[in-house]
Amino acid sequence: MNDTRGTGDLESRLRELGSRRYHNLHPFHQMLHNGRCTKAQVQAWALNRYYYQAMVPLKDASLIGRCEDPALRREWRKRLEDHDGDDDRPGGIERWLKLTDGLGLDREAVASTRLLLPATRFAVQAYVHYVRERSLLEAIASCLTELFSPQIITERMSGMLAHYDFITPEIMAYFDKRPPQAERDANFALEWVKQHATTPEQRQAVVDTLAFKCDVLWCMLDALHYAYVTPGLIPPGAFVPKDSDA
Repeated sequence: MNDTRGTGDLESRLRELGSRRYHNLHPFHQMLHNGRCTKAQVQAWALNRYYYQAMVPLKDASLIGRCEDPALRREWRKRLEDHDGDDDRPGGIERWLKLTDGLGLDREAVASTRLLLPATRFAVQAYVHYVRERSLLEAIASCLTELFSPQIITERMSGMLAHYDFITPEIMAYFDKRPPQAERDANFALEWVKQHATTPEQRQAVVDTLAFKCDVLWCMLDALHYAYVTPGLIPPGAFVPKDSDA
């Protein structure tokens, strides 16, 4: 008989960790939400974040390929549809490109990902490889940052619309659909890991996985801050805003 004790404690540990380490606390996000970023800095954020959005379906497809449970595969396919879209509706990737279009970025340059910060590429690839190579429990647990994303999306929508005259509801359409999707996905993943993390070691692995994912998101913002805020050292080959002296 599996030891299911500690599942309630697991959830409290996850939520406590997120309250300390989720990237809504990062100085760059505080700038972004509070209207202290230049348009060039917002462009750099959107261009680099695109890579994360574009790689999420690859991460999810690799997870589905390891699922022997048809019910789990059916549930996880919703995430592919949300990001890739279908013949009748655009997905999250297309809506993110509407954001970069609206910010005046060249779509081909964004989609090519050739202007990424190196740290963005390394962090996102580390996440994809983590999901491919770790246990299914850890792969599913890596999605638990979605427990905290509805709050950050709400803050981002209200803050950016209030503070930037170049931001409109139309180009922010990506964020309209994400809160209910993220809540649905987070609730499913949380219940799944609570059900399947039945030993102290497995529960610790879930907590460690959430810490890793928080580190991935934090690292991406560290790179943006270093390149486009202070000290403002843009790596060779990365995006250089038109109003930059770099």
